[in-house]
Amino acid sequence: MSGTGERLVDDYALVVFDLDGVIYLIDRPIPGAVEAVVRLHGEGRAMAYATNNASRRASEVADLLTGMGVPARPEEVLTSAAAAAQLLAERLPAGVPVLVVGAEALRSEVRAVGLNPVSRAEDSPVAVIQGYGPQVGWADLAEAAVAVRAGAAWIATNTDRTLPSGRGPLPGNGALVAALATALGRQPDEVVGKPAPELFATAARRAGEGRTLVVGDRLDTDIEGANRAGLDSLLVLTGVSDVPELLAAPSHRRPTHVSRDLAGLFDPAEVVRVPAASGDSGGWHVITGADGWQLSGAGRPLDALAALCAVAWWHRPAGLPTPASPAAAQALDALGLPT
Repeated sequence: MSGTGERLVDDYALVVFDLDGVIYLIDRPIPGAVEAVVRLHGEGRAMAYATNNASRRASEVADLLTGMGVPARPEEVLTSAAAAAQLLAERLPAGVPVLVVGAEALRSEVRAVGLNPVSRAEDSPVAVIQGYGPQVGWADLAEAAVAVRAGAAWIATNTDRTLPSGRGPLPGNGALVAALATALGRQPDEVVGKPAPELFATAARRAGEGRTLVVGDRLDTDIEGANRAGLDSLLVLTGVSDVPELLAAPSHRRPTHVSRDLAGLFDPAEVVRVPAASGDSGGWHVITGADGWQLSGAGRPLDALAALCAVAWWHRPAGLPTPASPAAAQALDALGLPT
């Protein structure tokens, strides 16, 4: 069961959604996601959206969601681009030049907080702000390298290694930050987006004394960020992180709940709390030994996952589990694990 309420969502005053991999992939809605969010709106639920993608402003994200059928408002959207620009505005005098590596949306956020976005190191920027942009190339990274070596502060909106897509994970801002870090021989001075807790903490303040649930598809950003903010989380398996990654997750990247998709918010049969109390749970039994670990029994695949998480996180067996029964083979296959 999800918790004290029959439905998982009933335990929380605010639901904070990641976007890419949860609501949509790039610009196409994930099946069932729009319907789930519309249902929450219809129930009068408080919601927010927190995204590391710095290529769109909050108003553009709200327009994108609205175009998909989700009646989102700009004030419900929290972006790493806006947060990074605001951080610089709090530290720098108005009007100073800031070199922007990223999309036009990031330039707009810098301009909106009273700073002067520039593109060249010869403009003597006092800071470099780097975010994802599909057109970012070598020339942009070269200007940033020159500026940082000249003394400019270096702020990254996020360090997501990949972006989800219909063709699988693609290079994200973290990959571009890594290229610049390799050239400079150091890391950014500060990373603003998830897994830093600020986006989630800002959203959670809107819930007042109520509880907040973070819904995400990435263990290394959404789930770690929720843990760092002291919030419960729901991992959905519609984006980047999969079951093998979940079983190998260190403690700071472990979610509170797991579901295949957003149906888990409403249907207790579609969500599970992890880990189970032991390797015996929901009709399943996990056996560990010198030859590895095995799953036996029968029941819901999600209950099998909770039992597997218990053993994986507490005992760290080598490799992936193998089936000891036909039902176990079916469950492992349903979870995307080789049998």
